[in-house]
Amino acid sequence: FKENRKDDIWLVDFYAPWCGHCKKLEPVWNEVGIEMKTMGSPVKVGKMDATSFSSIASEFGVRGYPTIKLLKGDLAYNYRGPRTKDDIIEFANRVAGPLIRPLPSQHLFEHVQKRHRVLFVYVGGESPLKEKYIEVASELIVYTYFFSASEDVLPQYVTLPELPAVVVFKDGTYFVYDEYEDGDLSSWINRERFQGYLNVDGFTLYELGDTGKLVAIAVIDDKNSSVEHTRLKSIIQEVAREYRDHFHRDFQFGHMDGNDYINSLLMDDLTIPTIVVLNTSNQQYFLPDRLIENTEDMVQFINDILDGTAEAQGGDGLLQRIKRIIYDAKSTIMSVFKSSPLLGCFLFGLPLGIISIMCYGICTADPDGGVDEHEGAKKENGDRELTDEGSEEEQEEEKNGKCTGLSDGELKQKDVMEKKKD
Repeated sequence: FKENRKDDIWLVDFYAPWCGHCKKLEPVWNEVGIEMKTMGSPVKVGKMDATSFSSIASEFGVRGYPTIKLLKGDLAYNYRGPRTKDDIIEFANRVAGPLIRPLPSQHLFEHVQKRHRVLFVYVGGESPLKEKYIEVASELIVYTYFFSASEDVLPQYVTLPELPAVVVFKDGTYFVYDEYEDGDLSSWINRERFQGYLNVDGFTLYELGDTGKLVAIAVIDDKNSSVEHTRLKSIIQEVAREYRDHFHRDFQFGHMDGNDYINSLLMDDLTIPTIVVLNTSNQQYFLPDRLIENTEDMVQFINDILDGTAEAQGGDGLLQRIKRIIYDAKSTIMSVFKSSPLLGCFLFGLPLGIISIMCYGICTADPDGGVDEHEGAKKENGDRELTDEGSEEEQEEEKNGKCTGLSDGELKQKDVMEKKKD
């Protein structure tokens, strides 16, 4: 495979045998292989045990499992989308095909526009802008399609201020790239590769983090058809549609089913239905300080955020990081006990039990044992002294006996020497 892979285009799943997510992907991956072969795709589908062939996995930059890559010549493209059959096949067909796809006729343009919710089109001849467009396409082809066309192929309602130009078609309208207002072309395409209004889930929210936009979400229960739930969703949809020219550069709109993911993100319990605006770049969020009753209230709330008068909560400061660590630890413990109470008792109860026994042993230790031992050692030392040197009377007699044959001068000198010794 390593020697011959450049002869073909490969879609490879790098997996680990013990990985639960890899096992979950396996039946989907088998369906991908069968359908790609049935449709006559030039892409070959395979999988590799990254733990057995770690050198090859390391060569392709595999850091986690499963990792899906499309290998095309010297390039390796990472797949970061949902792990569904249709999404994986769409990714493979998009990346395996031409980097820039030409649209030679209006009929083909209309066909492509119906098939894709978002498409980028370069209009014009050779230019530095086209070179930049090709460079960006090689980087972002994993996310969206890139096309080229002449001006007469575009719909009649499209008006371009100048050529060459890069245009994005979405939400029933179009936006023209402006270098002075939109900045770098790569950043602009990355921001505009989503529709103006989305059904947001955890994965989509993660992807929206790369756009740098604020995300305004109606958090609702899709199964709840009450007036309040449908009203907030309609308000967000209307603002996204009617005010797209005002807010599309700074805001992404959508709705999310349920508040579980939002609660874990904000470390708070939000009562649904509600509206929250997320800044995914610094983990800040904004909650309305009054009831959002209509479109005008929502527009006012957005303008308050843009001009800095709305209060931001959360963030990525030190205090919030500590709070996040505590929250994640608490959530992990709770999830373990909910899913498997016996395992939770074993994992957390056993260490706590051992620590409790150790503390109990330290606190209830008998302090008299140390005193008795000290006194015993002292008595033993005293006995040893008496044994080695004799009793006090014996020592005195021996001293007097030695002193009997000495003169007065020698006795004085002896006393001085003994005092010095003492």
